Amino acid sequence: MHFTSEQRLDGGVLEREFTLGEIPGFLWTPASASASAPVPLILLGHPTLGLRRMYPRLVARAQHAAADGFATATIELPGSGDRPRWPAAEQARADLRRVKEAGEPVSDEIIGALILPLVDKAVPEWQAALDALLELPEIGGPVGYSGGVISIGIRLAVVEPRITAAGFFAGSFVPRAMVEEARQVTIPLHVLLQWDDEGNDRQAALDLFDAFGSKEKSLHANMGGHTGVPQYAGEDAARFFTRHLK
Repeated sequence: MHFTSEQRLDGGVLEREFTLGEIPGFLWTPASASASAPVPLILLGHPTLGLRRMYPRLVARAQHAAADGFATATIELPGSGDRPRWPAAEQARADLRRVKEAGEPVSDEIIGALILPLVDKAVPEWQAALDALLELPEIGGPVGYSGGVISIGIRLAVVEPRITAAGFFAGSFVPRAMVEEARQVTIPLHVLLQWDDEGNDRQAALDLFDAFGSKEKSLHANMGGHTGVPQYAGEDAARFFTRHLK
């Protein structure tokens, strides 16, 4: 991991940009973090819109987490931002746009082509980033995962034992194969669902929640569309991570 820049934000939060091989990312640590007082870590997931476009939302989440005593980190997803274009992903996105513009149902084939290769590529990169982050003296774990493409979170929850709690946003397409993987998830879960999400099949989201194998899982449903998440939903998630990571 190579740090390329750093700056202090409000509240003393230290923001550092880094590269991990060819993967760019951000790390935010609270002012209290040090080698003598390491802090827990939350990995911030995000959609495939690129870190630069998502930065205002990510830094806001990071600052809220820092106020609760957490470090946060994120990396650019494969084929997003300034990373090399990924022809298969571009084609899958084009197919998705075509059927949505035509008002046609999104097929399982399109969802699988869009999501499954992304999960296969992104999860090992997240694990490599976690390896590097946990070597830093100011980060001591435990580790949580929050938001982003829910299928990436599902896979990480299954294969990465260092992640001990996760907050998911049921706002993205989920292939049927990932629903089966969800049955293997056993860590505590906090799942957010926007009841009127125009881009998400509500029943599919409810079926996914039912499939999770976790003994502790809670579903927080709010009225409104994809971008209408109320502020207090973030406060509920913060309490969840405080309960499980501290």
